[in-house]
Amino acid sequence: MDSLWNYFKNLFNKAEESSPSQPLIHEMISRTEAEREDYERWKNTIVCHRLMDWLNSQYAIYCVAPKDTDEAVDFLDTPSSKGFVIHFHQTGYSKRDATHFFDFLKEQVLALEYRSQISDLRTYNRPNWVETIERHYLKPGPRIRKEQQEDGRFLQKFGNIMIELELRNDQVFNLRFRATSYQDSLFKEAREFEELMQGIMG
Repeated sequence: MDSLWNYFKNLFNKAEESSPSQPLIHEMISRTEAEREDYERWKNTIVCHRLMDWLNSQYAIYCVAPKDTDEAVDFLDTPSSKGFVIHFHQTGYSKRDATHFFDFLKEQVLALEYRSQISDLRTYNRPNWVETIERHYLKPGPRIRKEQQEDGRFLQKFGNIMIELELRNDQVFNLRFRATSYQDSLFKEAREFEELMQGIMG
């Protein structure tokens, strides 16, 4: 009983001490066999296809009329970072749909000759909610990174890719997808984000 009490006491102490740099919980993402089987089924559902079609159409709208996109999505476009945020709390999609889509985006990026650097989960004690961030961080695969151009610069494809799923009190809030490229003379300029969108939506 003493060990159980100490466990809970330490957990609450950690909750008080958690901060942006000090999460209450930090662990690797691990899907159960049942979750993996459910994911494989989900990829063939109309919900998956509808979500992909919606994001694809929103990006097409953004390219010609940025102010006309749905309020449930925003696009990021800076010299070094490109991406999007889906505000799942403003949609009718479930936590299951959002989690599977989060993993689906990782799978699609891996198919573009990327490798998984880390997939982890961090939980923070915020003033008004418990925040959980699931993260997939991917980098160009070894063949891409080792290939040099004639001018000696390295290829970076679309740059490093971060996919984050944010939950508040275990309810899905946002999904963030960001490709960040190196602005460095050692690297060739990153390929267009439009090509990346075609790759993950294809």
